[in-house]
Amino acid sequence: MLKKFYKIIILPYTLVLLYLMFLGMGRVQYEDNVVRIEPVLSTIWYIKETIRWEDIIRVVLGNVVMFIPFGFLGWLFPKFNDLKTLLFAFISAITIAEALQYFTRMGIFEVDDILMNTFGVILGFFMRKFVEKRFRNWVF
Repeated sequence: MLKKFYKIIILPYTLVLLYLMFLGMGRVQYEDNVVRIEPVLSTIWYIKETIRWEDIIRVVLGNVVMFIPFGFLGWLFPKFNDLKTLLFAFISAITIAEALQYFTRMGIFEVDDILMNTFGVILGFFMRKFVEKRFRNWVF
């Protein structure tokens, strides 16, 4: 049951996420290409410079939580039942998306985004394993 729902929802979910990454949330095109490659430091800087906690939670937690569903990709593609294979494919894809944000100037290429997004996928992978064990009758 859950697998069927996942198979239906993951493509529209991915399209909405891509929309948010490039056009949503009031995005405007930057005048310059921006890249932030210092891991963790740009997130710490963002937290220090942001006044509203809602913005911090939305950006930092959102960068993790929004990518949890991609940890379940093994339900669609059996080769992604292996964490290393899943991570290689995901890190490649998210790096391309970050590069597209940089080249289109519709976002910033940030290593922290790649790290947080990847952490979300890892969480999703282990959540999937837990769901498969605990709720076996609901999954299939």
